[in-house]
Amino acid sequence: MKLSGVMLLMIFYCELFVYRITAQASGRPSVVKIGALLSFNTNVGKVAKLAIKAAVDDVNSDPTTLGGTKLKLQMQDCNHSGFLALAEALHLMEGQTVAIIGPQDAVTAHVVSHVANELQVPLLSFSATDPTLSSLQFPYFVRTTQSDEYQMAAIAEIVDHYGWREVIAIYVDDDHGRNGIAALGDKLAAKRCRISFKAPLSVEATEDEITDLLVKVALAESRIIVVHTHYNRGPVVFHVAQYLGMLGTGYVWIATSWLSTALDTNSPFPSDVMDDIQGVLTLRTYTPDSVLKRKFISRWRNLTDAKTPNGYIGLNAYGFYAYDTVWLLARAINSFFKQGGNLSFSKDSRLSDIQGHLRLDSLRIFNGGNLLRDSILQAKMTGTAGPARFNSHGDLINPAYEIINVIGTGYRRIGYWSNYSGLSVVPPETLYSKPSNRSSSNQRLYSVIWPGQTTQKPRGWVFPNNGRHLRIGVPNRVSFREFVSVKGSDMTSGFCIDVFTAAINLLPYAVPYKLIPFGDGHNNPSCTELVRLITAGVYDAAVGDIAIITNRTKMADFTQPYIESGLVVVAPVRKLDSNAWAFLSPFTPMMWGVTAVFFLAVGAVVWILEHRLNDEFRGPPKRQVVTILWFSFSTMFFAHKEKTVSALGRLVLIIWLFVVLIINSSYTASLTSILTVQKLSSPIKGIDSLRSSNYPIGYQVNSFARNYLVDELNIDESRLVPLNSPEEYAKALKDGPHKGGVAAVIDDRAYAELFLSTRCEFSIVGQVFTKNGWGFAFPRDSPLAVDISTAILKLSENGDLQRIHDKWLLRSACSSQGAKLDVDRLQLKSFSGLYLLCGLACFLALFIYLMQIVHQFSRHYPGDTESNGGSSRSARLQTFLSFVNEKEDEVKSRSKRRHVERTSYRSEDEMSSCNSNRKHIELSSNLSLDSDTRNCNGSS
Repeated sequence: MKLSGVMLLMIFYCELFVYRITAQASGRPSVVKIGALLSFNTNVGKVAKLAIKAAVDDVNSDPTTLGGTKLKLQMQDCNHSGFLALAEALHLMEGQTVAIIGPQDAVTAHVVSHVANELQVPLLSFSATDPTLSSLQFPYFVRTTQSDEYQMAAIAEIVDHYGWREVIAIYVDDDHGRNGIAALGDKLAAKRCRISFKAPLSVEATEDEITDLLVKVALAESRIIVVHTHYNRGPVVFHVAQYLGMLGTGYVWIATSWLSTALDTNSPFPSDVMDDIQGVLTLRTYTPDSVLKRKFISRWRNLTDAKTPNGYIGLNAYGFYAYDTVWLLARAINSFFKQGGNLSFSKDSRLSDIQGHLRLDSLRIFNGGNLLRDSILQAKMTGTAGPARFNSHGDLINPAYEIINVIGTGYRRIGYWSNYSGLSVVPPETLYSKPSNRSSSNQRLYSVIWPGQTTQKPRGWVFPNNGRHLRIGVPNRVSFREFVSVKGSDMTSGFCIDVFTAAINLLPYAVPYKLIPFGDGHNNPSCTELVRLITAGVYDAAVGDIAIITNRTKMADFTQPYIESGLVVVAPVRKLDSNAWAFLSPFTPMMWGVTAVFFLAVGAVVWILEHRLNDEFRGPPKRQVVTILWFSFSTMFFAHKEKTVSALGRLVLIIWLFVVLIINSSYTASLTSILTVQKLSSPIKGIDSLRSSNYPIGYQVNSFARNYLVDELNIDESRLVPLNSPEEYAKALKDGPHKGGVAAVIDDRAYAELFLSTRCEFSIVGQVFTKNGWGFAFPRDSPLAVDISTAILKLSENGDLQRIHDKWLLRSACSSQGAKLDVDRLQLKSFSGLYLLCGLACFLALFIYLMQIVHQFSRHYPGDTESNGGSSRSARLQTFLSFVNEKEDEVKSRSKRRHVERTSYRSEDEMSSCNSNRKHIELSSNLSLDSDTRNCNGSS
């Protein structure tokens, strides 16, 4: 054991000797001065002081880090003062300090950064989270912790996750508070949320000042409160809020990382302080678990017990970052020396010209400051807080936070937020290897116990309890007062008012409001102007016959429509009387013509298919023509007496009779409708025919219809005639375009139906050519609009909305309401499928019949196929036509006779041939005998 110890000691000294020789050869100094600007009496300062000292000791004890060079640390206490921070920074830089760890807070960082820029001394702050410090204004400021820009992004995602839209910001009125809340406003705006009320606190605010401020907060509408302050004021805010009853059910309090830092540093909290923060959410900078982190945590108690007179100090996230900052600086200094950097300083000529006793001429510019800053930003290491690398903006990579819910005597983590994956319930480092998924369905948090010991998500807002009534603008109409009627200054009624009142009564909270008439009482007011006055702050809402159209939705939020509507064309109509030729009206001329052609075609097809088989379809040509015509048109009434015997003829006839059945039924139904239902006619058929004409067009005064006709339909403005009342509508329509009136009136369907309920001489022609509805208007992102929409849906579901409609708008129907506009004739296209089916059946039957005829002809006249020449072909064609005209039975009997004759002829030929052969044989035998006899005689 002793020998091994001696060997290790010898190896250590050998390495140390080598590093010293290397350092001397490369010109490295033996000591590098660094400084630290802290506030020793704060939660962050107490922890950072210990962590920085421990890190310097660890660096100096490891000769491999700086090649034998030691860090010489000088700490200064700024006591949270920008002035003292400036003085202490000048003192450090006077002593040729190459880098300063700190400043601790944003206020001092802003001040000292100007000095650092001038003297080119890098500042490495582990706790100044002000987002504006990352700007190009301070190139020598390096933040080694997460920026508040990311913390505010996390808060904005929490607000959006729970469906809230407005928050109240309580913050300390210094660089840290103002700039942090400005970043929060930007992140909320990206989520279509906003800060509805900003409540700044002075740095040294008294309890009375905080009370006055929270009273204003309590009177506001939003119940989502974000507290971005320092620990010295934060607990006082919660104590006063508890006293005012603002930590009960319905409130949501979100504290930034100052609260989690205080919980980690001073845990356990006194019971009275814990009672003041029950249900509060807070964020803690996330540091992933690692071996280095666990080792440092295990060392922490020894560090605090040995070096703090007041006993144990809890380790917070800034302690990890402070420790890692020293190591990051040490590695950067080592890289600085490796790149040939040296510790040289030069005078600032501008400081030499300053007269006085401040001795500013003793300050020197660090010539290697630019190189050292670049080495810091390019450094890569893994420390107790996780990976320490900078992105192109100078921020640490992979920003992440833990979301903590304060409960009972402690707290519990409900999830995480990271810039990569958003809200999750798993550690962020497990998601970095997966594709980023920021969809709403993938954003999760565990359940929260909210203030008031409830797990039900707070609504996030209440109607402000400040004694002020909602100012609701109501259009003071002079026509169609069934919708909105204003009598005097405070008497309003009508369909729209009753719907709004019924919806308000369904809300779970009281809404004090006052209806204020809008308009001069002589002309109908412009609803677009009424909505615009909401954005101007004149009214808090607008209730009435307000159509939801595009340009209005750009100015305000609308509720769920409570009545469907749209622009229609109203025109004069006249009755169509029946005439002597009314029976022709059901079909169009084209339909009549095609039907007649098909009757004749089907008759001809059936005649062709039956002619050779059926005697009823044979005879002289005149009789056959009459048969075709009679058979064709008698099928219309199913009165045909001729029987069909061929299979193809029956197939065609069955399909045709089905077509005739459909045509007869349709004709009967249409003719009945024409003769029994009143018919109306108008020269205007709809918006298209109105656009193509040059007739004047009427519209309601101050209606959006005018802009729609001019801007969207490009109708010349000179054709438009403003009308102010139903009486003016009627007069203008009766006079017509030739007597100074109008050809038609374009208005909203709801007005048109009310107008037509007592005027039968007019009617809506054509279709509704815009689709919209009426709703109530509220300011942008007003939560009251959402609740009113829900109430309107309830009114629709339980039938109250229909009952209100019937109360105000149900009138005795005009007798013309059941009339039909013009005659609806049956078009050919309605029966094209039937005719196509019938035509295909006829064609198929004719094709099969033709093939059969050709086959029979070739079989019965086989010898004719050998004929040649033009005359032979002509004779062949005549023979074929005669064959087709013959009855099939005659052809078969003739064919049979021919076959018998051919057979008999063949038998006779065979017999004569046999007799001839027999005679020939006998003659041959006789000749042979004669020859033999002569031979015998000769020989004898």
